[in-house]
Amino acid sequence: MKPPPTEQKLPKSLRRLSTLLAASVFPLLIQCSTAEPIQNNYSVAYSDRSPADEIIYFVLPDRFANADPQNDTGNISGDKLTHGFDPSHKGFYHGGDLKGLTQELDYIQDLGATAIWLTPIFKNKAVQGPPGLESSGYHGYWITDFTDIDPHLGTREDFKEFVDAAHARNMKVYMDIITNHTADVIKYEECHGVNAPQKLKEIGECPYLPLAEYPYTTKGHFTGEATNTGFLGDDPIHQTEENFEKLTDPNFAYNIFTPEEEKNAKTPAWLNNPIYYHNRGHTTFKGEDAMYGDFAGLDDLMTEHPFVVQGFIDIYAQWIRDFHVDGFRIDTTKHVNPEFWQQLIPALEKTAVEEGIENFHIFGEVYEFDAGQLAVFTKRDKIPSVLDFAFQGVVTDFVLKGAPGEELKRLFNADHLYGEQARNGQHLPTFLGNHDMGRFSGMMQDEMPDISQEEKLARLKLAHALLMLNRGVPTIYYGDEQGFVSDEGDQGAREDMFPSKVESYNDNILVGSDARTSASNFDNSHPLYSAISQMAAIRTQHSALRTGTQIVRLADTEESIFVLSRFSPNDGREYVIAFNAENTPRTLTFPVDGRSNQWEALIGTCPQSSPATGVLSLTIPSLGYAVCKVADGVQ
Repeated sequence: MKPPPTEQKLPKSLRRLSTLLAASVFPLLIQCSTAEPIQNNYSVAYSDRSPADEIIYFVLPDRFANADPQNDTGNISGDKLTHGFDPSHKGFYHGGDLKGLTQELDYIQDLGATAIWLTPIFKNKAVQGPPGLESSGYHGYWITDFTDIDPHLGTREDFKEFVDAAHARNMKVYMDIITNHTADVIKYEECHGVNAPQKLKEIGECPYLPLAEYPYTTKGHFTGEATNTGFLGDDPIHQTEENFEKLTDPNFAYNIFTPEEEKNAKTPAWLNNPIYYHNRGHTTFKGEDAMYGDFAGLDDLMTEHPFVVQGFIDIYAQWIRDFHVDGFRIDTTKHVNPEFWQQLIPALEKTAVEEGIENFHIFGEVYEFDAGQLAVFTKRDKIPSVLDFAFQGVVTDFVLKGAPGEELKRLFNADHLYGEQARNGQHLPTFLGNHDMGRFSGMMQDEMPDISQEEKLARLKLAHALLMLNRGVPTIYYGDEQGFVSDEGDQGAREDMFPSKVESYNDNILVGSDARTSASNFDNSHPLYSAISQMAAIRTQHSALRTGTQIVRLADTEESIFVLSRFSPNDGREYVIAFNAENTPRTLTFPVDGRSNQWEALIGTCPQSSPATGVLSLTIPSLGYAVCKVADGVQ
């Protein structure tokens, strides 16, 4: 956001004396050649790499590659409202599977990814939702069996083959896990029962009933009856095993029931007992109900309950033991009480160590764009890392909305809040878009609908440069490297990599090519794929760009200009990275280490030498970026 008029400084044409120099003062320039591909593979074994060393590829298996059409319906008979398979509908299974992921590992590795994060692969409720609004569990977040693979995606043997194949390529595998909720099985008489209002039945929602009005110590508010059922409170001090033993009736808010055919739908069996759920109606994602309400109708687990805590420790520790995965992404982290994480995380880390898995990476999804709020979860909740939504917001503003470089500086100034366990921001997965909010290209289409295809491609390359070259763990959303353009978030941003039959996907022209999603899109020559691959190779080859200390050199207060230095953790060698999101070239002058006077280009154009001791001057093209490193043998 630009400052108000009263705080504006001199006009741009007069105020840039410290950052603009005439081209005549520039020494000889050298430009990085990108003609030859660069080997992306690490020589360091995957088990020895820290989270900051990785480049993550985030993928929905159902939408990636279909190697086994025999499992498209999950071995369930009937129509799409039973088995959930309809490749022409964006809200149903499309046929991608674990064998498809294994089959396309070359494509993912050649992009430069060193770790793969999969959306949940556990067995899901195939279809749910009120009549006319049904959709399927293709995304993996409607779990019924936490111990097995969804049959639409394959088998446990298929998953083992995938993990082993990734490890054989020196790549890591991160599972997406859920503890906040299960599939929607529990119903409420007042909303779903025979005598419930028709309007509530049609929309499938129940209003949230708060703790103060419907405490655990009473029940039967709809009949007037009041019965003591326990001595629980919202304070952790009351959430003891002894108190929870007194909570025996789950009808403290609504009168609940489970359809006969689903009474034993969940695994492990304890998940079928409604006493382990909050049963308070739908969340509005605000206030109290953000913690205790049903997320889009999904059964909200009572994660305060000691039995639930131990139950999930047992579930996910077993996945570590069985498959030796390398980390967990935790869904809906902010909707679970802190005490749960303070017990679950150490137990899972302990299991990983016992299994010989080094650098096990756990990162939570906290849908917050303020760095201070994100840091609450690494400091208070003791979660090792969180997805960096704050980075996503600031980079979007910088590349698409004209936000000044100063906003990036403010973002990185808050890194110390995350604490040492998150390595002060270095272990935070950074990203441009995802399966919930939509793709960066879709945001660009909304913000800048009239720009040319050439400018779209340039802005996407610049956004990925910010992702790949700053601190954090760059996370690429599958299909972004092929220029996919989402129309919206959620279902609208979950396109197929294999030939799609969804009309709303296929009517989009992809950025960087004239391709459509109606054809297969595993194009290694796509300009975005090539640009990301080049940046990935440089990042993996230079430790400064992964774990090096980061210092801001120039953060413009009005223009979208940002320059930083990163330093090799091995020899202190300086790397300068400059970004220009303006539509015209910029010549910049800024301080550098006094020993940094001879340069070479890794990306873009760099001077061979500094114009003066402790100073560097660069010309950055419009919507461009450059990476300059101190020449070998100099520092």
